[in-house]
Amino acid sequence: MGVVLNLDGKRAQASVARLVELTAPEMARVNELILSKAGSDVELIPELAKHLIDSGGKRLRPMVTLAAAQMFGYSGEAHVKLATSVEFMHTATLLHDDVVDESDLRRGRKTARMIWGNQASVLVGDFLLGQAFRMMVDVGLLEALDILSGAACIIAEGEVMQLGVAKNLDTTEDDYLAVIKAKTAALFSAAAEVGPVVADASRSDRAALRSYGTNLGLAFQLVDDALDYGGKSSDLGKNVGDDFREGKVTLPVILSYRRGSAEERAFWKSAIEENECDDAALEKAIGIMNKNGAIGDTIGRARHFGEIARDALAPLKPSPQKDALLDVIDFCISRVT
Repeated sequence: MGVVLNLDGKRAQASVARLVELTAPEMARVNELILSKAGSDVELIPELAKHLIDSGGKRLRPMVTLAAAQMFGYSGEAHVKLATSVEFMHTATLLHDDVVDESDLRRGRKTARMIWGNQASVLVGDFLLGQAFRMMVDVGLLEALDILSGAACIIAEGEVMQLGVAKNLDTTEDDYLAVIKAKTAALFSAAAEVGPVVADASRSDRAALRSYGTNLGLAFQLVDDALDYGGKSSDLGKNVGDDFREGKVTLPVILSYRRGSAEERAFWKSAIEENECDDAALEKAIGIMNKNGAIGDTIGRARHFGEIARDALAPLKPSPQKDALLDVIDFCISRVT
């Protein structure tokens, strides 16, 4: 659970407890379906999938799908399959990301690639994507299939875009926001939008949830970026400083590089472009970022997108689900405080 500071300086708790409570019965069915659909006669597939599925995480994305469907009065079973599809898509991207990024740790545990190797991780990720699309087809809603399949394409584009900006200190803030809008926000957006779609809600309601998901995803990723230079491994789900060691040009780096002195820009070039990124360099990077206000302003950007997500839901009628989705915004931002 995170803690946020209100403008008056008082501490307030931020939690997704309401979301967890509202979606608990359906999430139990999602979890059963995850175990069922991750099964295979090929022994390595369920073993590797179970490793990642059991490694923690709050499963925000499928809970958002379930709550968004509930909000518009849906009471069938299709949203359970769509929520499971969303979680499988997310899990597959984690497996693929860890290979591309050569990550050793995920949520405090060794990544699947460190245990079973890169080839197995990529192929099991592909299996989970296949199962996700089979469940979408089972639901039989062409619009939901279009939204989620479109998100899968956008996520892949985002991964390729990220390769293009890796170690490139000429990357602009707009360039970077385009990357994370594709890589992270697209799945949040799709997860939120398919809820009202399965409930046959209006176009304006669907657009509201789509905007909510997009901006929540942007805020979520920017908070992760800030945590890489100022958080704890337990909060981040990976080693602090991993982005730095991998030469990733995230928003804190972009802001710090552009605002820095000639000497500081030379440091960033050696650290990011020439892989001079040991622990001493990480400590220096954090010091420069704090001096230039890069971490604080990254958090400020995250809060900005969080407010856009909040405004997206403002026209919708009051409901427990709406309140729970608003809680998610506060929770995501609170991870940096």
